[in-house]
Amino acid sequence: MKKYFVMMLALAMGVCAVKAQEVKTDENNAVKVRKVSEVKVTEKDVRDAAGESATEGLPLRKDVYPLQGEEGDLYHGLSRKLTFERMIPPHGLEVTYGKTVHILFPAAVRYVDLGSPNLIAGKADGAENVIRVKATVKDFKSETNMSVITEDGAFYTFNVKYADEPLLLNVEMCDFIHEGSSVNRPNNAQEIYLKELGSESPMLVRLIMKSIHKRDKREVKHIGCKRFGIQYLLKGIYAHNDLLYFHTQTRNQSNVPFDVNFITFKIVDKKVMKRTAIQEQVVFPLRAYNYVTRIAGKKSACTVFAMSKFTIPDDKCLVVELCEQNGGRHQSFVIENEDLVRAKVIDELKVQ
Repeated sequence: MKKYFVMMLALAMGVCAVKAQEVKTDENNAVKVRKVSEVKVTEKDVRDAAGESATEGLPLRKDVYPLQGEEGDLYHGLSRKLTFERMIPPHGLEVTYGKTVHILFPAAVRYVDLGSPNLIAGKADGAENVIRVKATVKDFKSETNMSVITEDGAFYTFNVKYADEPLLLNVEMCDFIHEGSSVNRPNNAQEIYLKELGSESPMLVRLIMKSIHKRDKREVKHIGCKRFGIQYLLKGIYAHNDLLYFHTQTRNQSNVPFDVNFITFKIVDKKVMKRTAIQEQVVFPLRAYNYVTRIAGKKSACTVFAMSKFTIPDDKCLVVELCEQNGGRHQSFVIENEDLVRAKVIDELKVQ
C-alpha cells in the first residue's frame, strides 16, 4: 500500500493552516480518507510553493489571504508613506473675535477654504487680492486651517489659532518667484492650473508677459493711432502654445492726464452694407500685465494682454479700442489676420 499526503495550499498569498490527510486504497480500490493532523503554514512556505523568487521582498495581500496571527492593515502594506519632503509648510496665523486680520497676496484670490466654522473669511470690498479673516466665536480652543489659491497658480496654507491680541493684524504674502532658495516650499512644489488657461501654467503665462514687458521691443511698426496728443501703439504680437500675447503702449504727449475707462478687442466686418446689422464678436483677455488706468501728462505706459489663440476670417478684422473716462480722446487701431499669423514665437524668457 502506498501512502502520500496532499497539502491543501492556497496558491494565492498566505493560508492560516491546512489539514493534512492520509489517503488509502483497499483491496477493492475503494478510497478511504483519514484525518492525520493540522500543519502550520508560514509566509515562507507560501512563497516557496508558488516559486516566489521573482516576488521576493513584496508584501503579501493580507486582506485577501491573511497569515495566521497577523492582522491585515488598512493599506494592505502597499502604500507609500508621505514624507515631510512632500509637505507644503503652512504659515502660522492668529485671529481674534474683536479685530479683523487682513492678508495681502501678490495676485487675485480665486479660492478660499476654511477648516472650521470658527472662522469667517472673504475678499475685501473692491480688492481682488486681499482676504479678511476673523473668528466667529470667542476663545475657540482647537487649532484649524485655511487654504488659498491665487490667480497666478500659487497655493497658500495657514494653521490658524485664536489669540486675544494677535501679533500680526496685516500680513503681506511674498511673491514665490522672487524668493529664490529662501522660499518655504518643497522642491517638488506644484502649481495650480486654472480652467481658463487650459494646459498653460499660470506662473509661466505671467513670466512670459513680464519678459515681453521688460524687453519692450517694437516688433510691429505699422499698427497704431494718434489723436488729441494721445498715441496708442501695438508694439508686438507673440505666440506660445495656445495663447497669443499683445504688447501695447499708450503715450500721453499732452499735459492733461489720460484716464482709461476700458479697452476692448472685437472682431468686426471690414465692410458693412447699408441697412445691415453690424455683427461684433468680443474677445476677452485672459490676463493683463501692468494694466494702468491713468497715464499722466508727458508719460507713457505699456501693457501686455494674454488671449486664447484665434484667427480672423478674410472679411473681418480685429479692432482694438481704448476709451477715455469722462473724455473724448478715444483711440483705436485695426489688426488683420495676416498680422496675427506672423506672431513671433516665444522660445526663451529673460526675466531678472
